[in-house]
Amino acid sequence: MKNEDFTSVNHLNEKCNINITQLVTKNREKLYAELPDHSIVALLANDEMPRNGDQFFPYRQSSDFYYLTGLNEPKSALLIRKGNGMKDIETFLFLREADQKFETWNGSIPGLNEAAELTGIEEVYPIEEFQSLFTSFAKEISTVFFDEEMHMDTLVCLISNRENTFARLKYKHPNHHFNNLHPLICRLRMVKEMEEMSLIRKAISITNSTFRELLPKVKPGMSENEIEAYLTYAFTLKGASGHAFAPIVAAGINACTLHYTKNNGRCSEDELLLMDFGAEYSNYASDCSRTLPVNGKFSPRQRQLYKATLGVFMQAKQLLKPGISINEVQKEVIRLWEREHVNLGLYSLAEMKKQDPENPLFFNYFMHGVSHFMGLDVHDPGSRDLKLQPGMVLTCEPGIYIREEATGIRLENNLLITDDGNTDLMEEMPLEIEEIEQIMNQRV
Repeated sequence: MKNEDFTSVNHLNEKCNINITQLVTKNREKLYAELPDHSIVALLANDEMPRNGDQFFPYRQSSDFYYLTGLNEPKSALLIRKGNGMKDIETFLFLREADQKFETWNGSIPGLNEAAELTGIEEVYPIEEFQSLFTSFAKEISTVFFDEEMHMDTLVCLISNRENTFARLKYKHPNHHFNNLHPLICRLRMVKEMEEMSLIRKAISITNSTFRELLPKVKPGMSENEIEAYLTYAFTLKGASGHAFAPIVAAGINACTLHYTKNNGRCSEDELLLMDFGAEYSNYASDCSRTLPVNGKFSPRQRQLYKATLGVFMQAKQLLKPGISINEVQKEVIRLWEREHVNLGLYSLAEMKKQDPENPLFFNYFMHGVSHFMGLDVHDPGSRDLKLQPGMVLTCEPGIYIREEATGIRLENNLLITDDGNTDLMEEMPLEIEEIEQIMNQRV
């Protein structure tokens, strides 16, 4: 990650002063170097997703497509031809063109010349020409890379225009070798450029200031969705594109459901409130978890549980460094939690010795991963067995969930792996018991 002056180039992220054109150009050059000679790359933008009737969900670009183009436009495509070496590379961008009727109803979109300036790609054509140019290249080159981006943990098969287009091209070219580009791009995305770190830090800054503003507002009787509404309002007001993921605002027993997103409960006097939330800025994510007492003061038991979680968090954070994998850290964190669980009276050493190895006792109270990669996706793809390298960004998020006590606590920060360990990107966010109580009791 080099120190450069990004203010002198035209296409800047206004709030962050980041040169997106320079970033995506650099990303494409990294991809060029990884491609075999005599190959074709084809990427299509995400479709607009129907909501109901004639309505659509807010548009979110494919992370891989954005990584290489910086464009948030649907009905777009990228085509790369690599011939004999790095000096024989051609890159083409394809976009829909707007007419007067389209712009009357939907507003303006980048024209071909503007898109060339925004992306740094000189060859820009109407989207209708994509398949004919692909076919022209395919007459001479038989190795093809498509970006078959996977939807993690989904049981629903989403048949999009992208999948249909790829299926048609495969059918028309049965003798070609088709490869999935997604794993290659994922590997490139794992180590962040300086510009990407600036965007992630901006997302984190918005998340931090919003949390500090929210703390004094939380009080018994509030609904969870009132808190979610404030997060949405503050993120938007501060320039974020919205939430990086569906926020979790879970009071009491609701916090024991890991992916609780109904956010329609009510915060009671003696409960803890678990929030898992993060702003998205220029398509880059932040991801934070905090737990606080609804009435502004931890009870003795809540304080005991919170201190145990904070202790595991601090130790887990020190483990995340170059040369270790997430799975190796997970094993150590499990041992830390087993010790804490015994100290908290959740089970005894004698019970641990008799436990079923297939159903260990710790899993009743800590049942999720302690870390995941983060970037353009809040859960960026990447193997948990991969040794960490400088430039990777990931979370640290131990938790404890005790249904019989209607209590869940999770603490989560985002870390940048460095040469000698890591940098906590959320070190300025309130985390200690005393600071949380102090800010909460500045009631507004």
